[in-house]
Amino acid sequence: MLASRLLSILMLLQTRGRMSASQLAEELEVTVRTIHRDIDQLSAAGIPVYADRGRNGGFQLQDGYRTMLTGLNQSEAETLFLAGLPGPAAQMGLADVLSTARLKLLAALPSNIQPSAERIAARFHLDTGAWFHSVDQLPALPVIAHAVWGERMLKMRYHPSGEVDTRVRKVAPLGLVLKSGIWYLLAQNSRSVCTTYRAANIYDAEICDETFVRPKQFDLVAHWENSVREYEANVYHDYADVWLSPVGLKRLSLLGPYVTSEAAKTASKPDRNGWVRCRLPIESIDFGVRELLRLGDQVVVLGPPHLRSELAQTAERIAKLHVGQASKRGR
Repeated sequence: MLASRLLSILMLLQTRGRMSASQLAEELEVTVRTIHRDIDQLSAAGIPVYADRGRNGGFQLQDGYRTMLTGLNQSEAETLFLAGLPGPAAQMGLADVLSTARLKLLAALPSNIQPSAERIAARFHLDTGAWFHSVDQLPALPVIAHAVWGERMLKMRYHPSGEVDTRVRKVAPLGLVLKSGIWYLLAQNSRSVCTTYRAANIYDAEICDETFVRPKQFDLVAHWENSVREYEANVYHDYADVWLSPVGLKRLSLLGPYVTSEAAKTASKPDRNGWVRCRLPIESIDFGVRELLRLGDQVVVLGPPHLRSELAQTAERIAKLHVGQASKRGR
């Protein structure tokens, strides 16, 4: 564990330059005191680590020093082969590059590790797409990816939800996110506001000659996770007060993990028949009716009254269509 941490410190200083003890401690999930001890051990081993004191100080390697400790162990090599996603790479126009990189990595591995890495590639496949969803057509994605990588401004047209928007937007592309088979671009507009765009709705993408300065405090992963939490919290504006049967509880997964999680927080103890009372988040009355119909006769809506009324009327219309009318319509 110590040797691995010392190597991690060395690699961090080599790739990122100067880092403070607190930054290293946060990265490696240890105490600042542990970092200072590790730095002392690296210095004792002859590694030229220098410390700059003061508020803006930190540790850094001597200029020009490069470690040659770049060999991969078996677990690291297996992980890299598992991480290769041919589908997303192809969407970004990098399929050939990924294939070549994998071959080079395999050729560079020690002979005792090569068979294990090949087994990983042959036995595990990561399919990031959702069931029953066709893959988005993404002609603009390679252009977007190059703009993100090169930190170049991007001109584009954006047509949200099938709408036609003739405006040409100019944005600073900060990052790409792949979620459930759908690509999203996170970009900063002229007002320095970070906005999320679905890549499939981006048209006429064009890389500009103009570069941009990436915000120092911007963390793609943290920003995305915060955005997801805010979206999930804000998209549901109301609640349905319901009784769910044991079968209804199992079917609740059809409404998504957020609804299931929120329902569990308010669930009562089961009654003698196993029915549970809880609150289900809904976006609107119309949306709530459509979603609750997926639970069939395994849910009883108690409120709000308007939702209960709309659901009852919808169920009545469905019943009329299926009682004595189907044969007439089919003639």
